[in-house]
Amino acid sequence: MTLHLPDAHGALRAYEPRTEPLALTPGAPFTSRTVFSAAHVVADPYADTTPDSPAAVDWDATLAFRRHLWSHGLGVAEAMDTAQRGMGLDWAGAAELIRRSAAEAKAAGGRIACGVGTDQLTGPANLTEVRAAYEEQLAVVEESGAQAILMASRALAAAAEGPEDYLEVYGHLLRQAAEPVILHWLGPMFDPALEGYWGSSDLDAATDTFLDVIAAHPDKVDGIKVSLLDAQRETDLRRRLPKGVRCYTGDDFHYPELIAGDEQGFSHALLGIFDPLGPLAAQAVRVLDTGDREGFRALLDPTVELSRHLFQAPTRFYKTGVVFLAWLAGHQSHFTMVGGLQSARSLPHLARAYELADTLGLFPDPKRAEERMRNLLSLYGVDR
Repeated sequence: MTLHLPDAHGALRAYEPRTEPLALTPGAPFTSRTVFSAAHVVADPYADTTPDSPAAVDWDATLAFRRHLWSHGLGVAEAMDTAQRGMGLDWAGAAELIRRSAAEAKAAGGRIACGVGTDQLTGPANLTEVRAAYEEQLAVVEESGAQAILMASRALAAAAEGPEDYLEVYGHLLRQAAEPVILHWLGPMFDPALEGYWGSSDLDAATDTFLDVIAAHPDKVDGIKVSLLDAQRETDLRRRLPKGVRCYTGDDFHYPELIAGDEQGFSHALLGIFDPLGPLAAQAVRVLDTGDREGFRALLDPTVELSRHLFQAPTRFYKTGVVFLAWLAGHQSHFTMVGGLQSARSLPHLARAYELADTLGLFPDPKRAEERMRNLLSLYGVDR
């Protein structure tokens, strides 16, 4: 049946939903690339909470979604930005998420890496306090048996006076890390509080400091995750990495070309867009495993329009679209988010996300997705 979807100008346009999904089946991990999906958390819709309350998580649905990703061969990047870290999920909730997901990964034989930050700090902090907060979280991740991802820290960005402070804090953490970690550079488009990270708003200078950190401890750095939405900068940075240090693209605008790579190398992936794209992304990487870059691009290039839509400014609210699509796909029974962030995107934005995802065949049950979209439209007063 025809749906009437609102556009950005207040008009309704007719859309005919597709009737058949893509045939996407589970499979083993990949051979040519290491690929993580940064996974969202599922809120408990019956919890009596406010946006300022600690997150109320539906653990069964949250862990079921991780099993879904593992079944398609994807790794899970846990307690990251996509899980609303610092936007509804506090450190206590993140620590529980890490412990539960790491145990689930062990049972399922899935790969997992978990975010280490400083978000237990609730006010201004000095460098000693920042370092101690990182250490506390690193211990939790290592005790869980997961790989650590050293995330960019709002507290460090506020406390650091220059590049030397980043070199000192990260150097200390890398020296004590039990296993090689992933370093995470999240740009200010994802979190405005991270402006000037690595000691400078000049990205060339910041890149030099970032590389200095890695060069001082290459044996403790498995790889870097770069989320700057600048494909050329990532490629240039990737080519400057020490041998054996991987680049995990976090660029939700240019991921097909970065993962496919060129004659000088390629990026692995750690992406929020691979939450809704999980099965399709997995199928594309399996094609790439055969050496077929053109086939890989043919599958993944058409998804970029959806990703750019979800991650449009203000980029930090992309999580709303991710959870919305998980609801439409049947991975959760409701469209509710921790912190009340289901309200962070407009109805026209969500309608376009539905249209793009449906066109791609992402919904395992297109009829259910259509019915849920129709219910949402009705809730907003669209009665035809």
